[in-house]
Amino acid sequence: MAKKYPSKISYGLLIFVFLMFYGPLLPDLLNGELNGKMIGLIGFLSVVFGFIVHLFFNTHYTIDHRKLKIKSGAFSYQPIIIDDIKEISKTNSVLSSPAASFDRIKINYGTTNSVILSPKDKYQFAEDLVKINPRIINKLSLS
Repeated sequence: MAKKYPSKISYGLLIFVFLMFYGPLLPDLLNGELNGKMIGLIGFLSVVFGFIVHLFFNTHYTIDHRKLKIKSGAFSYQPIIIDDIKEISKTNSVLSSPAASFDRIKINYGTTNSVILSPKDKYQFAEDLVKINPRIINKLSLS
């Protein structure tokens, strides 16, 4: 039976992205410089920001038949065979990844592969992976 784990969501990160998108427009808006070009830019930024919000709220990880499936909005990643996972550890990496929070974990699998995720309950998520593959080194439980 498949078990789904939602991504933890960092609202601070979402606010930061919002400010990066719309902050530079504030001086022009406050000066009343709203023209067709500005409206078009706001429309375009709103579509892109809406897509980012969709990714934030629709990122989840599913353990299904010895596979870890990762979905972020409309994007599905190559499933990871749980028996190939070597290690789970905390990470402070800010690399782009299917993680909607800075409270992240790194999963090393295969020979040199890794993925950064942010499950809401990272400890239960790691435990559930270790139940399937007891050879996984779970560094979350050590910290």
